[in-house]
Amino acid sequence: MSSVQLQRDFAARIRQPEAQPLLPGISGERMAIYEELFFNNVASLVGSAFPVLRRVLGGERWQRLLRAFFAEHRAGTPYFLEISQEFIAWLQQGYRAEPGDPAFMLELAHYEWVELALDVSDAKLPECGWSPLAWPLAYRWPVQMLGVDHCPTQPPAEPTCLLVWRDGQDKVRFMQLTPFAYQLALRLQAGEPTMQALQSLAGAHGLAADSGYFDNARALLDDWQARDIWFPYSED
Repeated sequence: MSSVQLQRDFAARIRQPEAQPLLPGISGERMAIYEELFFNNVASLVGSAFPVLRRVLGGERWQRLLRAFFAEHRAGTPYFLEISQEFIAWLQQGYRAEPGDPAFMLELAHYEWVELALDVSDAKLPECGWSPLAWPLAYRWPVQMLGVDHCPTQPPAEPTCLLVWRDGQDKVRFMQLTPFAYQLALRLQAGEPTMQALQSLAGAHGLAADSGYFDNARALLDDWQARDIWFPYSED
């Protein structure tokens, strides 16, 4: 047996010990140490990134979910900090639902992942424009309210718009946005000039682009600037 095949068989056994035979010359007791070590490392990394989802699902379902992820998913990165992103990818593409799984499962997982992603990002605050550390997000479910004591079965009529960002003190923060503020954030994030974005949004929402409108918009932008979300250009 080649060394490459030996490594593949070893990995297959670690992923699915119930379905794969023992390797020649390795006892079940010794192999169990490796199996437990690898799974527990992944379980710890994933569990720490999704504490709310873990509690909502409960211990038994969470363990089955982790076992399926561990056995089925082929990660595209060797970095431990990116395991949670791989878990999100698996939920989107390879996960098979069980009866009783909440319909908001993927959105809740994504919302929890965003906090970790921003916390470890190596992006920097810009001198001007929209911060790459500020992410406007829209969900069908009120993800910021979900938990063991709040597990709705139907989404609300309106989407939940949020902004998650990391400020100058490297603190990850959250706020809920109105639909207007969310659309403005998306436009600024895409690099649209501020005045152009505001004029376009006024037309789209049937609002008069008068002094009151721009005063309210300026107050919103000033708040975002104070929170390290948006930084004006000189012409702003």
